[in-house]
Amino acid sequence: MPKAAAKTKKAEKGARRAKKDPNAPKRGLSAYMFFANEQRDNVREENPGVTFGQVGKILGERWKALSDKQRTPYEAKAAADKKRYEDEKQAYNADDAEEESS
Repeated sequence: MPKAAAKTKKAEKGARRAKKDPNAPKRGLSAYMFFANEQRDNVREENPGVTFGQVGKILGERWKALSDKQRTPYEAKAAADKKRYEDEKQAYNADDAEEESS
């Protein structure tokens, strides 16, 4: 097969993604992530020697076992974090548009 007709691995995979701006705001955390971040150390203390995957499995089981009332504080934190992200994203996009028009 001639070299001109050969496809490279990069061409087969498709276009590359643009690099993410390191100054862009971080996405908001979900209610589950707030719960997991709070409970992860407790799970490790209760289950010494447990693997990373097993910690995630235990956290998932505990999250499913929570009632709606027990989930409420985590959902409130997630809503506040989502609002923070949207505000920061709006300000970031406004700054971006301002720089482009200059």
